[in-house]
Amino acid sequence: MAKDWAIAVGINKYSNLTTLEYAKRDAEVVKELLLSEAGFDRVFLFTDDSPEIPTKPSPICTQPTFGHLRRFLRAQFSRKILKQGDNLWFFFAGHGMREANRDYLMLSDSDPGDVEHTAIPVHYITEQLRGSGADNVVLFLDACRNVGARGEGIGEEHRGVVTFYSCAPNQKSYEIEALQHGAFTYALIEALQGAGNCATVKRLVQYLRRRVPEINHQYPQNQGRQTPYTSLEPASKLHLILLPKYATLDDLATLKIEAYRAEQAKDYETARQLWIQVNIAADGSDMDAIEAIGRFRTWEVQPSSPPPRQRQPAPSQPESKPEVELKSAKGVDYTQLQKLLAAGKWKEADKETADKMLEVANREEQGWLDVEDIDNFPCEDLRTIDQLWVYYSNGCFGFSVQKEIYIGLGGTREYSEKVWENFGGQVGWQKRGQWLYYSDLTYELRDTTPKGHLPIMFQVRFSLRLRYGALFSRVQTCRL
Repeated sequence: MAKDWAIAVGINKYSNLTTLEYAKRDAEVVKELLLSEAGFDRVFLFTDDSPEIPTKPSPICTQPTFGHLRRFLRAQFSRKILKQGDNLWFFFAGHGMREANRDYLMLSDSDPGDVEHTAIPVHYITEQLRGSGADNVVLFLDACRNVGARGEGIGEEHRGVVTFYSCAPNQKSYEIEALQHGAFTYALIEALQGAGNCATVKRLVQYLRRRVPEINHQYPQNQGRQTPYTSLEPASKLHLILLPKYATLDDLATLKIEAYRAEQAKDYETARQLWIQVNIAADGSDMDAIEAIGRFRTWEVQPSSPPPRQRQPAPSQPESKPEVELKSAKGVDYTQLQKLLAAGKWKEADKETADKMLEVANREEQGWLDVEDIDNFPCEDLRTIDQLWVYYSNGCFGFSVQKEIYIGLGGTREYSEKVWENFGGQVGWQKRGQWLYYSDLTYELRDTTPKGHLPIMFQVRFSLRLRYGALFSRVQTCRL
């Protein structure tokens, strides 16, 4: 079971800077929501009057001074107390400054005239948190508030970390008296309570960028723009699931696609993190994740590198080192399908897929499948076919990809004309309301190719709209 830990810091009283009104309350409410709504196991609170943290040989004082917070970070996270799949969040509400091209968080006793020696650099915090062993480190920095002159806001990228900034570097972060919160934190609180269905980094980014300006516009006493932004590295963390209770099947499918892509690019560290998160989000029931975790020990240990910007060609000789085990409950040979997919011969592979499915169902003479055939199609064979398509298309094609799109549109086993029309448009089987002929489909893998475009298996004579509901139901039953 993954652990979810957090640190929440909120400072109202400063010895050398203007006092703030609601930073302390921000941290307190975020702590309570992380425990009650997000299901976090532990949240460490640092505010003007927060209680001590019991540790040996002596407790840690949580008044947010430079020495107290630095000691806590060093003592608590200098060793790997968390593990793969664990999450560690850091929330800060207070003053921030930028000095010598570096971001600093100002603690209650920090001196604006000697920032480098009395404030904590953000990069130090990220280094300490990453040293904890947690896979996913997320920072929320509601800093540079609109009280007094504090220069530009903060904002820089930190490798392996997702950082949400409350405003752009040349803006200020506003407190709202009527809400008794900072505008950024208030929007974050809404998201933690379910607003905007902000399960992933991507959706939370979109929500905060829309909602924070709305809040400030609603309270016109605030002057100036405040536009939150996010830095993340690697880019695949955009699909990181922050709040599993709000995650959808489509979120899980997107995460799986990113995991396949990272694995294909031999970015094994990123692939490992993504597959572990898929497994956690699916409560350990996703067969693709289980099989991927079984492959971990076969991967070379090498430094993580960014995933490719464009889809890369599949290996030219997959048969020398098979990436997908060609299993069949019916003794069907999938070698030719693998070769066609590896060579990027998508149209020929689509026809081969149809032939193999008819062979598995023993319906070659009839040339079609009925609902009973689909309902009884062996999961082992369906998984092999799907994994081949997903692997060699870098996660763009495959039954499981199509299934997630279909379900995400509200599709069920029963036919719905509205869902089917929307599905056809999304996977590129129709344009401008007109269904395409088989010859007009796209048989190239480009950045513009719709996700889920193949396979379509036009050669298998069954009513697409009536049978695909059954097929996706079988895909779901087989846990693809």
